[in-house]
Amino acid sequence: MKRISIVFLQAVIVLIGIVALVIMIRLPLTEGRAKDLDILSIYADPFILYGYAASIAFFVALYKAFRLLGYIGHNKVFSSDSIGSLKSIKYCAIVLSGFIVMAGLYIRIFHDKEDDPAGFLAMCIVTTFVSIVVATAAAIFEKILQNAIDMKSENDLTI
Repeated sequence: MKRISIVFLQAVIVLIGIVALVIMIRLPLTEGRAKDLDILSIYADPFILYGYAASIAFFVALYKAFRLLGYIGHNKVFSSDSIGSLKSIKYCAIVLSGFIVMAGLYIRIFHDKEDDPAGFLAMCIVTTFVSIVVATAAAIFEKILQNAIDMKSENDLTI
């Protein structure tokens, strides 16, 4: 790939991370279950803390994707570091989908009977689906890359 496209994709990943961080900091102040609380109570709310804990997997996956693009930019696609990055992205997506499912189940079981959790549950379903798609794509790319590395090492041994 051209260097400019690698840099562009890395900038997109950084921008996604910044937007996610701004949303995580700003949204609890204006929306949802903690909008009427003071600043300390907002960030001590267990559900918000759970969301922050779940976001660790998201940010680790973004970092690994950034590193993977760096490997591609340095022509180190066929390396164990690239496979490790894909494996980490796969595991982070699986963990994130687990966190999302658990949050959805919590809201479904313990929601206030006057509230309608349909919107939140729909977002949980969509984000879980996206996370599973990312995990599947990372697993497929990991397998393809591992096969390519194996074939390359076999060809190097026969020469």
